[in-house]
Amino acid sequence: MVVGKVLFSPEDIQNKVMELADEINRDYRGSELVAIGILKGAFMFFSDLVKHIKIPLTIDFIIASSYIKTDTTGEVKIYYDLREDITNRDVLLIEDIVDTGITLNFLRERLLSRAPRSLKICALLDKKDRRVVDVPIDYKGFEIPNEYVVGYGLDFDDQYRNLPYIAIFKKKV
Repeated sequence: MVVGKVLFSPEDIQNKVMELADEINRDYRGSELVAIGILKGAFMFFSDLVKHIKIPLTIDFIIASSYIKTDTTGEVKIYYDLREDITNRDVLLIEDIVDTGITLNFLRERLLSRAPRSLKICALLDKKDRRVVDVPIDYKGFEIPNEYVVGYGLDFDDQYRNLPYIAIFKKKV
C-alpha cells in the first residue's frame, strides 16, 4: 500500500475549517447548537471545527458505516447512537466525506425522525461523481475527484487516519 499525491495540506485544511466555522457562527448567531460528529472518519475535522464555533453547543457522536475497506456494502450499520435528545433543537451533522451518500442520507433521515428544529450537514469533502443518493450539504469544504483518499481522519482498513494532510490512496500492485 502507498499513499499518493497530497490533495490538501494541513494549511489548506485549517483554512477551510476556519471558513466553515465562520459560516456556521454567522448562520447560528443567537442559537444553541447540537454538533454531531460521525465517527470514526470525522474525528479530526469535528475536533478542529468545534474549536472555532463560538456559539453555545452540545457535542455528541454517532458511529455508522456502510464500508468494508474501499467498498460500500450498501447497508448502513449503526455501532453507537446519540445520547442527546435532539427534539426541537438545532442540529449540525458533521461528516468527513460524502461519497455515495448512502450512509449520510440514512443518518439524516434517522435524525429527522427525532424532530429537531433544524438539521444541517457540514462535510469536509464532497465526491460528487460517486453519488448514488442526493444529500443536501449545507456547509461544504472541498470537492474532490473520484479517488480514494486517506489522512486527516480518513482511512483504509483503519490505517492512515493520523496523517495531517489528505492524499490519494493507491494500492501497490
